[in-house]
Amino acid sequence: MPDMNAQRYVGVVGPGEATPEQRRLARQVGGLLAGRRAVVVTGGLGGVMAAACRGAVEAGGTTLGLLPGDDRAEGNPYLTVAVPTGLGEMRNALLVRSSDALIAVGGSWGTMSEIALAVRIGVPVIAIGGWRMPAAGVLDVESPAEAVECLHALLWRKDPV
Repeated sequence: MPDMNAQRYVGVVGPGEATPEQRRLARQVGGLLAGRRAVVVTGGLGGVMAAACRGAVEAGGTTLGLLPGDDRAEGNPYLTVAVPTGLGEMRNALLVRSSDALIAVGGSWGTMSEIALAVRIGVPVIAIGGWRMPAAGVLDVESPAEAVECLHALLWRKDPV
């Protein structure tokens, strides 16, 4: 049986109304995280969330969607596990608390709330092409590969890969 404490859960957050470039980046992030055997945690809907899940599933990974409503059918088609929370936007806190780190792709008000919650509780945040944050706690990078390498240094350096 796998050691669940060794398994890494990485939240991928970003706009549900993502641009094609944001979806492309998120899909790459999902695939790279799956290559590191991380569970990709999202809000379970479209845009960046669906793209990250798609990349992870295509690479043989596991995805977890924390849905805002009460219906699993609301989730994107790339979810391995769909959890209907009934919490609406308040699920952002659940997503952050469930994640060992966050990768933000692009920016939106919901994304900003997830970043703020993560910084507040000490969850590492790496941002690709998002809004510039006014305080420390968010590492801005240029690419999905750079984001996942930074996470590797933070999360996996003690684990055998």
